[in-house]
Amino acid sequence: MSYAAAVALQSAVYQLLREDDALQHLVGDAIFDAQPVSGTVGPYVVLGNEDSRDAGDMTGAGSSHDFTVSVLSGAEGAQGFGQVKLAAEAISAALDQPAVTLSRGHLVGMWLLRARARRIEKGSGRRVDLTFRARIDLG
Repeated sequence: MSYAAAVALQSAVYQLLREDDALQHLVGDAIFDAQPVSGTVGPYVVLGNEDSRDAGDMTGAGSSHDFTVSVLSGAEGAQGFGQVKLAAEAISAALDQPAVTLSRGHLVGMWLLRARARRIEKGSGRRVDLTFRARIDLG
């Protein structure tokens, strides 16, 4: 198994989200690679967990990465799921690109596996977790 393309994938996903106009309109520059220390106002995006597994074959090394991108409501969570779900929709569209260039390896495909919307913070906040799968060839 190779974990060699994990940083390249994370960097590409982060860059795609930062450059997406629709997502920028909804969350501004509130797109984080780590959970912010202080509370943010309005919805924000955080890159989350990742599970990786071997996907190599006789032709070369490869890996499959299941990763999560989360949208959280921020301090205005009582407004409901609307803004959070709109941001999640924009993320899904931003990552549905036919050709994503990685600094290491070749992205064979990336697709949405599932989405989960739920209340957090004793019901006052909202969260949508989007889980994507990326298949990368390293050979």
